[in-house]
Amino acid sequence: MIRRSRHWVIAIAACGLAAGLATPAMAHPHVWVKVETTVVYEQGAIAALAQRWTFDDLYTAMAIQGLDTNNDGTYDRQELAELAQVNMDGLKEFDYFTFPQLGGAKLALGEPKDYWLELAEGVLTLHFDLPLADPVLAEAEGFTFAVYDPSYFIAFDMAEKSPVVLGAGAPKGCTVEIGSPAKEADDAQRLGEAFYNQLGGANFGISTAKTVAIVCPKS
Repeated sequence: MIRRSRHWVIAIAACGLAAGLATPAMAHPHVWVKVETTVVYEQGAIAALAQRWTFDDLYTAMAIQGLDTNNDGTYDRQELAELAQVNMDGLKEFDYFTFPQLGGAKLALGEPKDYWLELAEGVLTLHFDLPLADPVLAEAEGFTFAVYDPSYFIAFDMAEKSPVVLGAGAPKGCTVEIGSPAKEADDAQRLGEAFYNQLGGANFGISTAKTVAIVCPKS
């Protein structure tokens, strides 16, 4: 079994802050994550957000300690499976740091699917599909989402190349628009309002939150 005291998983970092570690002096990241998202379409609706989170090398080095059970110098999906499970179990409390909206109203999430970890080029990447509890019509106006940690203990940044792509089934002409942190600060505040309240208003991550909008031509 993986001992949480030995492995710095995202869940531990988040839970530590929720327990009262979020102070102005700690308003800087301890884990860095590059995010890539594919918007998944099913039967004419946005059904899920397929996430790919790539961690920094320091986090990776700590997280994989003791996981090479067959001592072959590699880490396969089976060896990383329990670490992936620990992460997903802990992230649930924080809505997987993923905040979708429709017309300014928060959307509920379903249970994550197809989650797994891989180690490549010295860094861990977490893959998971995060369904919406209720799919949104593909051409609905006002669908947005953001991936961020309000406490800024974990720094989520979008990947440099193709950070958000529309999956198969997207209506013709739909595009991705990524807002700047300053422009989208009010949206980020609304998205994370409940979480901010849990942290006593410690919304340090608001300045880095970028909101992604899916914009489709009007019929």
